[in-house]
Amino acid sequence: MSKLNIKPLADRVLVEPSAAETKTSSGIIIPDTAKEKPQKGKIVAVGPGTKDNPVTVKVGDVVLYGKYSGTELNHEGKDYLIMKENDILAII
Repeated sequence: MSKLNIKPLADRVLVEPSAAETKTSSGIIIPDTAKEKPQKGKIVAVGPGTKDNPVTVKVGDVVLYGKYSGTELNHEGKDYLIMKENDILAII
């Protein structure tokens, strides 16, 4: 795995979204047109925070975030989301 050369600024974090579900729990295959955007991902980079708000998540944390949170980014063929830390709802 190559080292990621993106460093978020201030209280922003870089998240690698989990893959969308391809099958329901009962075994029904979900077509691409019906797949929902994942709301779970892994933190891969963290900014330094601000003077008033230090960053509380760390690299490697698995988090839940809002459905329409962040800005999509494609870097070296991988999809990422960059978002403010306050868009993160929970650490799993």
